Amino acid sequence: MTGRVLLAVVASAAWAADPSSTAGAPIYTADSIANSAANVVGYYAPNSFLSIDGQNLAYATKAISPDDVRNGRLPTSLSGVDVLINNIPGYIYYVSPGQVNVLIPTILAAGPATVQLLNNAVAGPPVMILLATVAPVLFQSDATTVIATHGNGPPVTPDQPAQPNEVVVLYATGLGATSPPLTTSQVPQSAAWIADRADFRVVLNGNDVEARLVQYAGVTPGFAGLFQINLQLPPDTPPNPEIRIGYGEQLSPAGRMLLVE
Repeated sequence: MTGRVLLAVVASAAWAADPSSTAGAPIYTADSIANSAANVVGYYAPNSFLSIDGQNLAYATKAISPDDVRNGRLPTSLSGVDVLINNIPGYIYYVSPGQVNVLIPTILAAGPATVQLLNNAVAGPPVMILLATVAPVLFQSDATTVIATHGNGPPVTPDQPAQPNEVVVLYATGLGATSPPLTTSQVPQSAAWIADRADFRVVLNGNDVEARLVQYAGVTPGFAGLFQINLQLPPDTPPNPEIRIGYGEQLSPAGRMLLVE
């Protein structure tokens, strides 16, 4: 499983054209922006992924490649596409005429933020989103199923579901600050736990999993913006439980299940 596989989430939000806009200029709205991991609107935080859907967003289709990462630094432009968030360049992971995926820089603070996309220096409209300190979202394989792997590597699938007591690896974005802190624009090369370990929750069917069963919750080395949770499932885990993660009442979207037999 690669970071690009995890980011292959196609958003389906609508957009509206502005008849007063420059001909050929990028077209998108705040409602056509979503968190890339699960195609949900409103879950935005520094060091999390967002997707912009629209028209005229790029002249080519291209995903980030190893050649685009120079000395461990992520690209802020891809095929002539740039995304500014509060005038700070975001890190571009994928561009196409209808969608652009971008990683929100870690140096941004929580609060209102203006997003503006430029396609070969032709600017789209500045639109407003709200950044939170954390925006926990689990990556999904479909509308209701989260992505997970067995502890030994293979993906959790309907044919190979997880088992109670097993260690599974979940993949997430938007889990906030880490210890040690991440270096902005850099691909992390080593593990780093989330900073707020004491308040982190994994919730199965509305019940908190014991903290001792969370063996690791932090960055995935080699993949910027990607977090992983190494979780030992409780012995009484029911089949296909709803799973949510987060801090306090700030949890990932409801209605997502983990495939368990």
